[in-house]
Amino acid sequence: MTNVETEVKGKPLYLETGVFARQADGSVIARYGDTVVLATVVARKEARENIDFFPLTIDYQEKAYAAGKIPGGFFKREGRPSEKEVLTSRLIDRPVRPLFPDGFHSDTQGIVSVLSFGEENISDVLGIIGMSAALSISDIPFSGPVGAVRVGILSDSFVINPDLQETEECDFTLVVAGTEEAVLMVEGGGLEIQEPLLLEALEIARREIKTVVELQKKLVSMAGRPKRPVTPPQVDERIVKAVSDISLEKIKQAIIIPDKLRRQEALNEILRAVIEELNTGEEDMSNDIAFVFNKLEKDLVRNMILEQGIRADGRRPEEIRKISADVGILPRTHGSALFVRGETQCLAAVTLGTAEDEQRIDALEGESKKAFMLHYNFPPFSVGEVKPLRSPGRREIGHGMLAERALKAVLPAKSEFPYTIRIVSDVLESNGSSSMATVCGGTLALMDAGVPIKAPVAGIAMGLIKEGEKIVVLTDILGLEDHLGDMDFKVTGTEEGITAFQMDVKITGVTREIMGAALEQAKKGRLYILDRMKEILPGPRENLATHAPRIFTMKIKPDKIRDVIGTGGKVIRGIVEQTGVKIDIDDTGTINIASIDEASALKAMDIVKGIVAEAEVGKLYMGKIKRIVDFGAFVEIFPGTEGLLHISQISDRRIAKVTDVLKEGEEILVKVIEIDKMGRIRLSRKEALKDRASAKSRA
Repeated sequence: MTNVETEVKGKPLYLETGVFARQADGSVIARYGDTVVLATVVARKEARENIDFFPLTIDYQEKAYAAGKIPGGFFKREGRPSEKEVLTSRLIDRPVRPLFPDGFHSDTQGIVSVLSFGEENISDVLGIIGMSAALSISDIPFSGPVGAVRVGILSDSFVINPDLQETEECDFTLVVAGTEEAVLMVEGGGLEIQEPLLLEALEIARREIKTVVELQKKLVSMAGRPKRPVTPPQVDERIVKAVSDISLEKIKQAIIIPDKLRRQEALNEILRAVIEELNTGEEDMSNDIAFVFNKLEKDLVRNMILEQGIRADGRRPEEIRKISADVGILPRTHGSALFVRGETQCLAAVTLGTAEDEQRIDALEGESKKAFMLHYNFPPFSVGEVKPLRSPGRREIGHGMLAERALKAVLPAKSEFPYTIRIVSDVLESNGSSSMATVCGGTLALMDAGVPIKAPVAGIAMGLIKEGEKIVVLTDILGLEDHLGDMDFKVTGTEEGITAFQMDVKITGVTREIMGAALEQAKKGRLYILDRMKEILPGPRENLATHAPRIFTMKIKPDKIRDVIGTGGKVIRGIVEQTGVKIDIDDTGTINIASIDEASALKAMDIVKGIVAEAEVGKLYMGKIKRIVDFGAFVEIFPGTEGLLHISQISDRRIAKVTDVLKEGEEILVKVIEIDKMGRIRLSRKEALKDRASAKSRA
């Protein structure tokens, strides 16, 4: 066993190898406090042939036993990945992927397993560290190590690796990963913060990252293995020259076609013609020709931006595509919007529900409920493709969570707006920044639904082209610029500040200077888009949609909750059956009554008020006779509360039989004359009649 340790935020961080999973190419146990993860990585010895991508898969999995739990539901074993596991898998994948060399095409699989889960709230960050360490000590070619840290921002102070309780208190949290030299990945969100504060948080994160990187280097020096040789892809220079001679000028003309599909069709036609002309020998050279062709295209697009400041669709680097939008376009939804930016088109629909519609989550952190959900769909027709429909993939879940994080910061408090909110974003057309279009469309749909958000939120995707010392930051990137560029930096926010962001790079990192320039350019773009959105819908509508449920809130004493629910839920079921409403009661006595029909909700409220109402001595009530007995009558003065009207209190004169004067179902005026220690109520009709007569005479 080989182990090393350092200190982060006053706690030891351990890395250990040599005991667990020894047949993996790399295996590391990472521990911080009570949280322990096992990171393993294996790569096939032989490369996969005829591919132009790196086949890497990273999986993060949580074991219920790690938190001393047994999985809930019918199946008592872990099943398909939860949303958190999918998001964490992406979080670990993104900073390590850029550090594998070109030409390494062996299938590679990394698995992070949570073995023990403490309150440190660090299993995801520990997963990045453990995976980097496992790759670094293995023979798999990898230009790490990578360090990672979570930073919490509370007012103007910073918290390193905040635990679960501290995270709830923080205004903003972000996860930062990088090497000693530069940042590779950033992801975070929360309440609005200004760009300088975010840059300061990144600088603090970099100092902690260097400590973690040094720890991994120490482990590598003690247990590291020599790396496998990797031969970069080589193409015969004659093929390079031939492809260039035939296609260079044609590619130059094709890449400036503004329309995405026409541009791609033109490039595909040029490639087909080149392959047909050059691939005439016995050996199939199609892959080599395509490799050279794609490199020519990439170099031409990048050089056009770097040298001329012109992009494929003719825009300048900081220019934003044409924006249009419409709201209220779907008649039965509670809120809807179509947001279009260039060739990216997003349809967002809002549905309002009750507490019954909240998502219930059973996680290692414990059970919880989620009252705001944003689901992002990316159907194949949005990019002109034919693919089978499947469950949401990692990309869809990741983009949806980014947009959800962006909008969550501006939602009203549950006490002010007691609705469960679901947004569904269907991407109908895509050419870059569909997740940011989802943020804009989602904002407009929320305002169309009458949700009183604190401020509109817009999103913008930034790109980067970097060759040596030449750097150009791009605003509102196309799909082509995402594919051929060096950075995808998504920033969302209001006029006051940033609510969420996510950055991934394809190079070995970006500096603070580049980050600062990108954030400043993103701010200008965000404010421009917000102005366009306000022209379409200035703010939330005053009233909810016709088909949206109306929720009325009332408060009762906690000791009255059982009266409203009744034995076995009998009373509350009766109210629902009688009025058709939905009723939710929490432990504090807050009752939410929801109904599309306002009259039904008000009727249910009156019933509840009657159930929880308390009789007052000396007060008059119009009661209903429920039962007649020999010695009097039982009168209901409000729903669920009855009092005894003794035969002696019915009239001034003597009565032989109660039925001579009263009958069941009759409504009469009564007065409460006594409430004994057991809560029993005594009523008087004769006293009530006297009081009313006296009041009339005074009038």
